[in-house]
Amino acid sequence: MEKAKVYFIKEITPENVVKLYQKLGIVLPGKVAVKVHSGEEGNQNYLHPEFMKPMVEYVKGTVVECNTAYDGARDTTEKHQKLMESHGWSKYFDVDILDSEGPDAVLEIPDGAVIKKNYVGKKLFNYDSMLVLSHFKGHPMGGYGGALKQLSIGIASSKGKRYIHCTGAENASYEDMFKADQLKFLESMADAASSVVKHFAGNIAYINVMANMSVDCDCCNVAEDPCMKDIGILASLDPVAIDQACIDLVKNSSDPGRDHLLERINSRHGMHTIEAANELGIGTTDYELIEVE
Repeated sequence: MEKAKVYFIKEITPENVVKLYQKLGIVLPGKVAVKVHSGEEGNQNYLHPEFMKPMVEYVKGTVVECNTAYDGARDTTEKHQKLMESHGWSKYFDVDILDSEGPDAVLEIPDGAVIKKNYVGKKLFNYDSMLVLSHFKGHPMGGYGGALKQLSIGIASSKGKRYIHCTGAENASYEDMFKADQLKFLESMADAASSVVKHFAGNIAYINVMANMSVDCDCCNVAEDPCMKDIGILASLDPVAIDQACIDLVKNSSDPGRDHLLERINSRHGMHTIEAANELGIGTTDYELIEVE
């Protein structure tokens, strides 16, 4: 298999996000969904809409999000929309909560290792293509958050998030999410990610921004401050390769905070999501990192 191309630039600016996207040589067709993380109320590390603005405008995209499966400022559509307003997303963009209207849609996963379907907001089907605009950082349960997490937990409906966490248990409760087998949970994330990749069938691109890298996710209302200096921006058409490249950049860093972030990733077996997605064939860990000036 040919190596996946991952473009990389060290200087983190809104203009360089667009510059890297242009390197991909793709024109996302039709109505474009731009998946971002809205940032939990109180979180200090999420990437703000002002930073995303040139990229979203370049693809003429609609910012999309989905409701959470845990208590907070984003667990209902009404609260989530208020948060999108208070965080400034609605000021700059059209914002669409994909699971704001029931019932959920289902993406089938016939070759899934753990789960065979993925519950998503039915409004996902209103879009022809997707830009997955991810903030790379740690995560309390997944070990790290990047493109694959955005594709899986990020796109799943509130019910779908519980379904993934609980490795396919129907009608799972909030408490059940913390009892599942960790490796099977990560494999479920890979399964769910594969369903979204296949749904858009090549009309999808990925950008990971390695800034504000805390061991905690933007879903935490009380998150640790970043433990590493910013590394850069990456872009690819391969979700496995872009996440693998981010992990490798952390591993190869001499930053004194590197070991703290790696401990979070490794203690949760975060690499297993990448391994499982690679096995499903939605991407490859064999990549070429192309640095852009």
